[in-house]
Amino acid sequence: MSESSRDGVQSWDKSMSARDRIRAVAETLREPRSVNWISEQADAAWSTTNEELQDLVDQGQLRRVEAGETTRYQPDYTRLLFEEIRSLIEENTREELRNELAAITEEIEKWQATYDVETWEELEQSLADGDLSSDELHERRDVITRWEENLEDRRLIKHALVLYSDVEAAREQMMDVADRAMR
Repeated sequence: MSESSRDGVQSWDKSMSARDRIRAVAETLREPRSVNWISEQADAAWSTTNEELQDLVDQGQLRRVEAGETTRYQPDYTRLLFEEIRSLIEENTREELRNELAAITEEIEKWQATYDVETWEELEQSLADGDLSSDELHERRDVITRWEENLEDRRLIKHALVLYSDVEAAREQMMDVADRAMR
């Protein structure tokens, strides 16, 4: 998706089809949204949007949520979680994941020592200190954002490490079945 214009309507790459725009909007949903809202954001016809959303539901990429008399759509967060974990396992060795986990822990420990806090929430509370300069406020806000991202990454990496052996075993089993089928 490209940057928003001032009035909130997206400006799209001209080469994107209406269905591509609808998928782009659907992939970035953070809360359940109606067909009308998605259609407006994607600059696509309601009927095309409705059809594409139904296809995404059928493919398991979106979930349909009934909110009163309105049907809304949201990503399948469980599927997204497992896809992220799967990507981590497929794209990294176990050692690389362990190293990243150590790097995240080191960075968090550095922030804890630098700001004399235990959590990002405590650091956030320090923003109310009246004696901080604007540069210090910006720096702390950036650290808070990175700290939250690190905690999410750490959570995903821990899941990936727990499941690593199971995914490897499943992959080997699939390869064995494929090899036998080719004989």
